[in-house]
Amino acid sequence: MSNVPASAVGELPLIGITMGDPLGIGPEVVVKALADPELRQRARFILLGLHDLLELAADQAEINPFWWREPYDPSMRVRRGVLLGDFDEIAPIRPGSVREPDALAGHASFRFVEEGLRLLRGGSLDALVTAPISKQAWHLANHRFHGHTDYFARRCETRRITMAFIVGTLRVALASDHVPLFELRNRFTIGLVHQPIDLLSTALREWFGIERPHIGVLGLNPHAGEGGLLGDEEQRIIEPALTMAREAGLRVSGPLPPDTAFVPDVARRYDGLVAMYHDQGLIPVKMAGFHEAVQLTLGLDVVRTSPDHGTAFDIAGRNKADPRSMRAAIEMAVELAITRLQKRVASPTG
Repeated sequence: MSNVPASAVGELPLIGITMGDPLGIGPEVVVKALADPELRQRARFILLGLHDLLELAADQAEINPFWWREPYDPSMRVRRGVLLGDFDEIAPIRPGSVREPDALAGHASFRFVEEGLRLLRGGSLDALVTAPISKQAWHLANHRFHGHTDYFARRCETRRITMAFIVGTLRVALASDHVPLFELRNRFTIGLVHQPIDLLSTALREWFGIERPHIGVLGLNPHAGEGGLLGDEEQRIIEPALTMAREAGLRVSGPLPPDTAFVPDVARRYDGLVAMYHDQGLIPVKMAGFHEAVQLTLGLDVVRTSPDHGTAFDIAGRNKADPRSMRAAIEMAVELAITRLQKRVASPTG
């Protein structure tokens, strides 16, 4: 795949946005987030979705459509503003008609993501923002992936991929993601813990400009194992992973007691934290800023962000969705795309 950036010197970055599940709140939060002309002035955008649903969401929110539409074509180009690549070959879908995962909607959302990643990896986009999909709907449509992250990992042929979540200065990477809690014991290895430390440290240096980030690593057990009295995974697995990280020159501390690591006075000592499992990291992130948190995929050679919420079928089509997390995801994608473009200009052979 090409590594040539989509944006030439002096051009605004080009950001792709997938609409998400047509029966979810994706169309609504995309329209509401991009309705701000100041945000639209910071980049160029290609939406991948369905015109009828975006137009309906705009009408319900009393927003004048700010995009122009073309039937989706991989060679489409946009010099300014927002272009919708309309997948008009997909059968009509109306939000509110079904309030549960649906195969046709799952296939539609999969197609948006499939083409978005194709454009991103081919160098046509500088970053990709993905609105929420339903994993169940993908499976009903016979797309056997465990969501966006699994799809990107397989298509990009990388096993080193990590979910990170960012709200303000709180940055949390996960050692494991969508793994049943009782199954984690069979997958909990030194490599599993070391990978997010390494990837988060790299992202903080290269994307966030933190020269030598300090990473805090949480324990798995209550009180970080209490010296082995409450479990020995900290001694057998987490501490060796920390040793590996230090030997590689990374600045790490831990294992930290999970019940105090997110106390503001503790969390602010670190540039990022690594949680051992999904809810250990996501509960405090969502408490800190449910409507502002962003998911950032680490380990890819491209930028992909998403809002930190799901499809919310129960409120879809009712003009009740809060767009702040989607807006934050778009803003982060723009910022990271600009950072990467600036680095390429400064070091064209790097």
